[in-house]
Amino acid sequence: MRTFEPGESAALREIWDGRIWSARPVTVVEDAEEQITLFIPAGAHWMAPFRDGKRLKIQEAEYELVEQRYEAHVLSFAWPANSAAVLLFYGSDWSPSHWYVNLEDPLRRSPVGFDTLDHKLDVIVELDGSWRWKDEDQFVEIIERGLLDPRQEKRLRAEAEDAVRRIAERERPFDRDWFGWRPDPGWPTPTLPEGWDRV
Repeated sequence: MRTFEPGESAALREIWDGRIWSARPVTVVEDAEEQITLFIPAGAHWMAPFRDGKRLKIQEAEYELVEQRYEAHVLSFAWPANSAAVLLFYGSDWSPSHWYVNLEDPLRRSPVGFDTLDHKLDVIVELDGSWRWKDEDQFVEIIERGLLDPRQEKRLRAEAEDAVRRIAERERPFDRDWFGWRPDPGWPTPTLPEGWDRV
């Protein structure tokens, strides 16, 4: 699989049971062996799973993908073999909002970008360093429904807590001013590339 140049659009997809569960258009900020950094601008449109007019949070057999709009800017950092991606959310006016630790399958390359699957458990890290778990009820449900091996819980929680520590201690890449980061003004709003809907 090829690497992407800064400013290229790609698809960040969730794949479940051989099907696309969601698909987000991203702009590649950095595609390096040790770190992948992606950006989703406010106003970008992505595909989310719905059934009967309601967005689904946990996988179900029957669903359809419905286009949604991002209301915030999001910068995302992911590392090989690490299940804790770290996101920085900004308001639409670029005011920094909060850090977010997202537990997911480590990114896998695809012909159109990167594939993963979210594990529901997250951490909100406020700008003052305080933090809290998010969606623990959904995490319990996916384990109870057999969508995640319960033996993974301890490892995933440890990886999340290590990510919180790295943010707090300003360990690379959090040793620079990401609050003041802005995308190259020449980068277009990303769109899902042709072939995003094929697994």
